[in-house]
Amino acid sequence: MPVLELKIPPVILVALFALAMWLLAQLVSPLLLPVVWGWVLALSLALTGVAVALLGVLAFRRADTTVDPRVPEQTSSLVIRGIYRYSRNPMYLGFLLLLAALACYLMNAAAFALLPLFVLYMNRYQITPEECHLSAKFGADYQAYTKQVRRWL
Repeated sequence: MPVLELKIPPVILVALFALAMWLLAQLVSPLLLPVVWGWVLALSLALTGVAVALLGVLAFRRADTTVDPRVPEQTSSLVIRGIYRYSRNPMYLGFLLLLAALACYLMNAAAFALLPLFVLYMNRYQITPEECHLSAKFGADYQAYTKQVRRWL
């Protein structure tokens, strides 16, 4: 469904998934998970998620390239330093960690169930189209990078 490719800003998508997770937690209360220190885990994941995403943004800013994922054709350079040595998509990884933090905070199995859907959506409608643009623009350099660094982690 190409109509969804690169159309929804990932921040909006995160907000929509967070809202869906919260609504599910309200509707499906019998699935509460008994986890002690859930709030500590939630806070740890949230702080890690923010740090990972911000490191991705800072690396893009240092390289003077666009951080708007809806226009990958405006990318001016291939960023492979800093956090990009460990993940090709640290901003999206940070968003996933934030959603995982919310799921831990809600302590509801239904909220956790949405995490794989977020990854599937991002892979299909955001990351794959971005990778096509980057491959076309940076060719062999990008292909070599994809062989060295995993998509998420």
